[in-house]
Amino acid sequence: MARHDHHQHGGADLKAAARDRLTTRGEQWTGMREAVFDALAGFDRPASAYDIAEAVSKSQGRRVAANSVYRILDLFVGSNLARRVESANAYVANNHPACLHDCIFLICDHCGQAKHIDNDSIANEVREAAAKSGFAPTRPVIEVRGTCEDCR
Repeated sequence: MARHDHHQHGGADLKAAARDRLTTRGEQWTGMREAVFDALAGFDRPASAYDIAEAVSKSQGRRVAANSVYRILDLFVGSNLARRVESANAYVANNHPACLHDCIFLICDHCGQAKHIDNDSIANEVREAAAKSGFAPTRPVIEVRGTCEDCR
């Protein structure tokens, strides 16, 4: 399996890495963006914008609209702070936001857990196959559905 090394962040270190990545890109780390990131990072499986809006609403004691959360999540995905699990219309925090690469998700059909793995050779083969077909890929989406080790 081809791979590259990167630092896996967690907890306060993950939030600091996300904040640094966002501000380096010229964006502001606002209180609402921090609250959305905290909520996203607090989930142990992919979370929808509605799940995140509910968590932020509870933590702030006021209703936060899912539309606001979607805009922030779009910014996070574009800035590599979060990854979108396409088949679930859900998001996960990227625990190495400074590292740009294509992701492969292994998604359990039983518990909903999504494991992120890196395999640059597979992603590059997908990109090359698309290019050979005259297609200019911008972001390959590779998701494998099945049963995780815990549910087997």
